[in-house]
Amino acid sequence: MGTLGKAIYTVGFWIRETGQAIDRLGCRLQGNYYFHEQLSRHRTLMNLFNKAPTVDKDAFVAPSASLIGDVHVGRNASIWYGCVLRGDVNSISIGAGSNIQDNSLVHVAKSNLSGKVLPTIIGNNVTVGHSAVLHGCTVEDEAFVGMGATLLDGAVVEKNAMVAAGALVRQNTRIPCGEVWGGNPARFLRKLTQEEIAFISESAANYSNLAQVHAGENAKSFDAIEFEKALRKKFAHKDEEYDSMLGVVRETPPELVLPDNIQAPKAI
Repeated sequence: MGTLGKAIYTVGFWIRETGQAIDRLGCRLQGNYYFHEQLSRHRTLMNLFNKAPTVDKDAFVAPSASLIGDVHVGRNASIWYGCVLRGDVNSISIGAGSNIQDNSLVHVAKSNLSGKVLPTIIGNNVTVGHSAVLHGCTVEDEAFVGMGATLLDGAVVEKNAMVAAGALVRQNTRIPCGEVWGGNPARFLRKLTQEEIAFISESAANYSNLAQVHAGENAKSFDAIEFEKALRKKFAHKDEEYDSMLGVVRETPPELVLPDNIQAPKAI
């Protein structure tokens, strides 16, 4: 960050601090009606020194997620609610069409027992389930990491491979193409079926489509949200006999219908 950048950052910081000071003063002047609310300092995208996250314009990053430092998110990828991607001492790359689901953690390695400096690389059309932990590892294209799984430094999940939910993949472990590994520590369980391999790509596509719905919802103005509330109330489900007696035919407006390309996830 150059001198001008530092000056602009400092001015912005002091403006925010001034706003919070005014808020505190206003609370004190309220006397018995005093209510002190901490202003959130959360930033979805946060620079670290000269490292800044880069997010493709067609990607979805949930408002409560945190992307810090050297993080790249590709086209149609999605980073869901509560995720933390911390690229502070190395880089994180998320490929096109991949999804990192809610509350997952992605970090990198500057030093470890093997002395390797390791980024975290996630390929294209990868699904990473809820609350997974990925640390200094590589997940190749169209691979699947189950909910609550942990991948440690140097682990490699090859294309069309699957890590079962809750598995612990130890350092420098390689999971070959077409295999399912699970357990603590993770071991080979069986070969994937053709249906399961096809589902990995299907899962990534479903999440890309669903992310567009969430992105649209997060972008709505207050007026649009209130209008939809009124629509839902007006077109709320009524008993068919009640409606027939009144001669009322209720059709759900298109604004309240989930797109056809959003499919319910399958359990594996």
